[in-house]
Amino acid sequence: MIKQDKYRLAAEQLAELCDEGLFQFSTTRELPPLEGIIGQERAVKAMTFGLNVRNKGYNIYMSGAAGTGKTSYARTLISSLAAKEQVPDDWCYVYDFNKPEEPKALNLPAGIGSRFVKDMERFIEDCRNNISKSLQSEDFEKQRSAIVEHYQIESGHILKTLEQYSMNHGFTLRKTGKGVVTVPLIDGQPIDLPKFEQLDPEEKKKIEEKSRMVKQEIEDTMRRIQQLEAEAQDQVSRLEKDIALSVLKPSIENIKSGYKDFTKVLSHLEEVREDIIQNLDKFSGKEEKGSPVSLPFLKSDTESFFSRYKINLIVDNMELKGAPVVFEANPTYYNVFGKIEGKAQLGAVTTDFTMIKGGAIHRANGGYLVIQAADLLKDYWAWDALKRTMENGEARIENIGEDYRTVPITMMKPEPIPIKTKIIMIGSPYIYQLLYSHDEGFRKLFKIRADFDIVMARNSANIKKYATFICNLCSKEGLAHFSPEAVARVVDYSSRIAGDKKKLSTRFNEIVEVLYESSAWSQIAGSSTVEGNHVEKAIKEKIFRSNQPEERLQEMMERGDILVDTEGEVIGQINGLSVYGTGDYSFGRPSRITAQVYLGKEGVINIEREAKLSGSIHDKGVLILSGFLGGKYAKDKPLTLSASLAFEQSYGGIDGDSASCAELVALLSSISGIPIKQNLAITGSVNQKGQIQPIGGVNQKIEGFFKICKTNGLDGSHGVVIPIQNIDNLMLDSEVIDSVRQGKFNVYAIETVDEAIELMTGFPADEIHNRVEARLKKISEEARKYNLKGVS
Repeated sequence: MIKQDKYRLAAEQLAELCDEGLFQFSTTRELPPLEGIIGQERAVKAMTFGLNVRNKGYNIYMSGAAGTGKTSYARTLISSLAAKEQVPDDWCYVYDFNKPEEPKALNLPAGIGSRFVKDMERFIEDCRNNISKSLQSEDFEKQRSAIVEHYQIESGHILKTLEQYSMNHGFTLRKTGKGVVTVPLIDGQPIDLPKFEQLDPEEKKKIEEKSRMVKQEIEDTMRRIQQLEAEAQDQVSRLEKDIALSVLKPSIENIKSGYKDFTKVLSHLEEVREDIIQNLDKFSGKEEKGSPVSLPFLKSDTESFFSRYKINLIVDNMELKGAPVVFEANPTYYNVFGKIEGKAQLGAVTTDFTMIKGGAIHRANGGYLVIQAADLLKDYWAWDALKRTMENGEARIENIGEDYRTVPITMMKPEPIPIKTKIIMIGSPYIYQLLYSHDEGFRKLFKIRADFDIVMARNSANIKKYATFICNLCSKEGLAHFSPEAVARVVDYSSRIAGDKKKLSTRFNEIVEVLYESSAWSQIAGSSTVEGNHVEKAIKEKIFRSNQPEERLQEMMERGDILVDTEGEVIGQINGLSVYGTGDYSFGRPSRITAQVYLGKEGVINIEREAKLSGSIHDKGVLILSGFLGGKYAKDKPLTLSASLAFEQSYGGIDGDSASCAELVALLSSISGIPIKQNLAITGSVNQKGQIQPIGGVNQKIEGFFKICKTNGLDGSHGVVIPIQNIDNLMLDSEVIDSVRQGKFNVYAIETVDEAIELMTGFPADEIHNRVEARLKKISEEARKYNLKGVS
């Protein structure tokens, strides 16, 4: 008789319950605030180092599972570091008077940019008003009139001289639509063409010669008049310019005095001054003749013209108290790198430098940009542009696709802005591995990896930090504070989701959900403090909201629709254990595994594989069984065997090797003819040497079999066999622990296949092996009758 006690686990081994005596407070309200993050020493060191290295390429990738506090920690750490750093410059774009399609970028100390915008607006407004008034003043009109009058007098004298010259040569002048023409005079009277044709040829010839002389004089006179007119216009222009300069000089000097330390600004202001002088007509205040139809949504030509003097401030750091920290929640290309907007007018799209919009990379310049890797990589253009920007150290604002136009067109090309930004990208380890393996640029630009673990050591120091974390959340979110007992239950739940009694989970999103719901249940119960029963209630209700599939399967097993035996003994049939996931909830359920042995040479047939319902890991586990059989029973003779293995009533995919031990025991039972106890279930992976290896989901598997045994009636013989290595993973439900303590249920831990055989059959392992060898020998002899060769 096999002694089961040596494999049986005590109730105390089935969970590690937190001792509430560890806490020296009545509620978490008494605790000091938590500083930093819990249980991520490796990531903290990497982050601290990465943020202090300013060299190119030392950007940071924060990897880890969702809910481990990466984003919250990044916000806290980076913000505290940035607050001690210098506020970076403002950045703006201004009109380039030499190359209008290439706006110039200017940087100014933080807060000066917005001042410059207002100063320029006032300056241009003053210029428009003052120049317009000056050019419409009485003094200007007098001086202008004097110039015009002088021109008119001089031109009058020249015309009188021309007329006298014409009269002396026998001609009078007549103005026509084609200009001034000469008319011959006979006896002081003009003659017309018919009379001119009647003159004798000699006289006509004399008149024509004189006409050529007069026409030449007319041309010379017109040139002199045009020259006088040009001189008059120059005098008027100089007058306008002098008056404008007299008005402009104090204004320009005044605005320059505020920016005397900024060479680029002074240079731009000089260009503005020259442009104003060249376009005084725009400042004259005379109304332009508009179109007969008024379209109020269209900009007038005058307003469009004056936009060249505006300042387009794309980065304003006036409100900052340190380096910028930008969390871009939607890192599309345009949100990160800006764009050049356009405006539709009468069927055409127009733009100018005032429509240039900066992006997150510009706002984070001189500071930190934090983005989610999964969101960024959804936009290829954004990822490609980010690498190019980091590599070149400058950010270009250009719309998508400009480099891929089939027909080049003139587009606005703003001057690139130098960028010195630390990029922090947050994502999963899987994305990190993909980028590191397949993107050379990623390896060059993200040299620091801050890897966040999903678990941390369960020790008194970390347990106390957990209590402090609970205190922080309660104070921040206005939750009811927790008692020591409630904190202890949260710690136990943390170990449960960590799947290890010696670990605590760092997936704080899941912990926070329980904290919120525990506080809500305490309020419903009318308690001002969260107690242990409120935490237990929150956990049970959370499970209840998600475990409908589990209850339906349980109901089907109770009705006999799904066949599971919990009593008796059957040859070649064993209770394996599987874990099912429904997204936010996973549960265990027993699965009937059967084995059949018959004459043949096919070896071990995996029915799931043949039906294409088996995953690669499960296939590997079944193949290992053949290795064990060959190593155990066929070292000196061929193995002639045909056997089939199946998960009965399984209609979906199966993967994993945690059932390989159960499959091996079922196979040996079928070969030896020794029945397997149906009041036990077993889980564990096996290797070719017959050693039992640990598996996942051990708590769910044990609880799944416990529920069906409880329904059918616990009699003290029921239990689950697990790998000994999984003892540290046990954090079982209190109901299971109580049943074990009362002797109604059992949990056994084993190390080898032999121990599994003894527990599941009640027979010594040697006897089983002897029977297996005898049966295999008989099968081999029978096979020879049919000329069947051994299994290769």
